[in-house]
Amino acid sequence: MIAFAAAFALASAAPAARLPVGYSSVSISPDGRNVVAIESGGGVEAGKPTHTQDRLVIYSVAGGRPLLVSLPCARGARGERSTDQQARCTPSSPAWSPDGSTVAFILRDTAEKTRDLYLVDADARHLRRILAFSGTLGRARFTRDGRAIALLTTANARKEVGATQAGIRTAGEIGTTNDVQRIATVSLAGTLHFASPADLYVYEFDEAGDGFVGTGAHGNGDNNWWVARLYHFDPKTATARELYKPASIQQQIASPQVSRDGKLLAFVGGIMSDFGSTGGDIYVYRLDDTSGRAIDVTPNIPASATALAWDCDRDRLFFTELQGDRSGIATIDFPFLEPAPRGGPPILRPFVTQPKALWLDATPLREVSASCNGALTGVRENYELPAEIVTAAVSPSGTIAAWKQLTDGNAGIPPEARAQGVNWTDDGLTVTGWLLSPRRVEAGKKYPLIVDVHGGPSAATTPRFVGRGTVRSLLRRGYFVFFPNPRGSFGQGEAFTLANVKDFGGGDFRDIMSGVDALEKIAPVDDARLGIMGGSYGGYMTMWAVTQTNRFKAAVSAAGFSNWQSYYGENGIDEWMIPFFGASVYDDPAVYAKSSPIDFVKNVKTPTFAYVGELDVEVPAPQSLEFWHALQTLGVPTSLVVYPGEGHHLRSPAHVRDAEKRTLDWFDKYLKP
Repeated sequence: MIAFAAAFALASAAPAARLPVGYSSVSISPDGRNVVAIESGGGVEAGKPTHTQDRLVIYSVAGGRPLLVSLPCARGARGERSTDQQARCTPSSPAWSPDGSTVAFILRDTAEKTRDLYLVDADARHLRRILAFSGTLGRARFTRDGRAIALLTTANARKEVGATQAGIRTAGEIGTTNDVQRIATVSLAGTLHFASPADLYVYEFDEAGDGFVGTGAHGNGDNNWWVARLYHFDPKTATARELYKPASIQQQIASPQVSRDGKLLAFVGGIMSDFGSTGGDIYVYRLDDTSGRAIDVTPNIPASATALAWDCDRDRLFFTELQGDRSGIATIDFPFLEPAPRGGPPILRPFVTQPKALWLDATPLREVSASCNGALTGVRENYELPAEIVTAAVSPSGTIAAWKQLTDGNAGIPPEARAQGVNWTDDGLTVTGWLLSPRRVEAGKKYPLIVDVHGGPSAATTPRFVGRGTVRSLLRRGYFVFFPNPRGSFGQGEAFTLANVKDFGGGDFRDIMSGVDALEKIAPVDDARLGIMGGSYGGYMTMWAVTQTNRFKAAVSAAGFSNWQSYYGENGIDEWMIPFFGASVYDDPAVYAKSSPIDFVKNVKTPTFAYVGELDVEVPAPQSLEFWHALQTLGVPTSLVVYPGEGHHLRSPAHVRDAEKRTLDWFDKYLKP
């Protein structure tokens, strides 16, 4: 399912060097004066990874020294500095008040097993806790009147929110109790009030005049995001009213955003394989329309919309998009309304003007946020350029000024890779990807190549700085690394993303192999020393590849799918499979069988290392165990590690280091001369 970029980009042993700073949860204040962000990383690695505490930092757009918010759990019970600060104290979800004077944020202190809601002034002083909560908190935001903070809550949660988190050990009677995530408001005095019902799991929400709108589903929250619907929530009665049901099983809903006048609700709709991995077309729903219609306002765009944000005081919707090997920001201008004949309600037209691209570049911009005075902020980076926060002004006519760098936390960190975008054709489709090479390549020498397949499949590999992790270590050891975005990926419109439905391991696998062929014509890679790796869907593609070809001489699969038939009954998220396979395994077993690596496992000759989390909800450990058992029986070199207590992503730094070392050693053993 979701991409394992996090697992393959965490720290590794290396010579002493400064680790790059990461920026997340970046948000510009409504008045455009300040930017708040969470910083991670930094420090110096000396033989092993350095894990530093996440930091909440406020930057002035005008310049000056950044303001560090002093977090209360940064010190131990006796006041000493925590030796494992990353585990101790984790801020998240910073949100500005409407007047830009205050930041609300959530703080997790794992030593106390709590989630607290804090307020801090824009000058990083006067920190105060307004809520201590037993359970999980997420997606905090001020209400538009500034009198309360709205957020998602799971009281007495049994696990962390999300299917990628470690699951609950299966013992006793199964399936009788589900955690329920609800919308709640917290007054500035700390009074909590639930605004959604106790039997509906809410995934995302936004304020809508007299209440809230958001996506939700009944039953198991991990499993049912793929069938979520849009609801209106009445905070006075904590009740829900259904607004919109997707017209197709291949339309998931993400990023619901309400216009400032409260009339229009925009959301991203399309086939999506994971909550949080967003891409598709933009749909608009009229909140005063009782017909339940939502209109696709970006039909047939050759791109995937990934996030939405309304302008504060104009009828304009900003959105970020992925278009092939480029990322950008675009706008759609409204109103989309025109009077209906005979005095009826206004009509929502498909669209008035085509989306206008403000900026499109091979260096992605993420964490995009807009102020109310025409300012944008985000994080820019690529494979060779480390991340920094940037800002820019947008004129009333919709033109964007040059980006101004706001931070310099990664100044002087040298690149580890040379990167180039690669395009090739397969089955009449244009496919894109990225090729990384070591900084120093000797003329006339051939190098081993590792194909790294992203998860999903509805996702895409986009350029992120190579400052640590397995990929950096591979480059340092003289490997080329190839990131393909085959059919099924985001970035080329819905038709491309839908192109591997009921065809897993078909056209997408051919795209990857034809990409390897294309690379061998332009890069000094050795076809006799090819390796493949990936996590989740990339882990499946790794298992599938070694059953379909012997070109790969080594493989590493993280949380891979080996047997779609058995997987359907083992996993905790079977709803995700229906849009991609068209039916359950009980109704159409043949479509599952044709793509199952286990049904072709006697073809495998490639040495394969697999690893997986013990409590993986998305791709349970028996999938890797089944593949390992088959290879062991057939006499194919293999190894399997099941990491205790882990979910779909490895969280423990020790486990990440171990998986990385085993991966590097495996490739070196079979691909190095």
